[in-house]
Amino acid sequence: MAITPPPAATSSRLWLVRHAAPLVPPGTCYGAWDVPADAQATRAAAERLATALPPEGRAACVAYSTLQRCELLAHELQALRPDLTFTPDARLREMDFGRWEGQPWDAIGKSAIDTWVAGFATHTPRGGESLAQMLHRVAAALQTAQAWRTEQGVKEVVWITHAGVARCVAWLQERGESALPRSEDWPVAAPGWGEWEIRELA
Repeated sequence: MAITPPPAATSSRLWLVRHAAPLVPPGTCYGAWDVPADAQATRAAAERLATALPPEGRAACVAYSTLQRCELLAHELQALRPDLTFTPDARLREMDFGRWEGQPWDAIGKSAIDTWVAGFATHTPRGGESLAQMLHRVAAALQTAQAWRTEQGVKEVVWITHAGVARCVAWLQERGESALPRSEDWPVAAPGWGEWEIRELA
């Protein structure tokens, strides 16, 4: 598993943990669609994460998306690491694709997808959520994480979340919320299923 080299131990860190593989047919559009994840893979991811996280004594808080594929991983981790503090946070949910949710990408149609790509930051896919709206809520969640650091002395902030949220964090840390992305500028890299990356909590 490739993990971003962590910042120095004296700084606060943000762990971006992606849920295990979801139980959906390949090629399906799913974001806010509340699908389960593979239970065995989730348990294995929780075991790896429980071992990788610093031992009890270094202040840590876990926030998790309220979609069940992330909730399951949070519950498995909590059973292994009861010393951690767990908080559900709907701001960490994946993007809402509206009426596209649950459809095969091939069935959505090239014209609809091209329209979305052309207005990448502001277009709302079929009544769902724009990327600008998603960036705004992830930015607010980052502010909460920063407050945990400054007001409560939290050293490790763990988000159990989705690939889209990880990409939003990358964009926000590199460009800021005021810069609206074009499709060709959007970060591609994200943790694999059941894996994570570590960023400095700036």
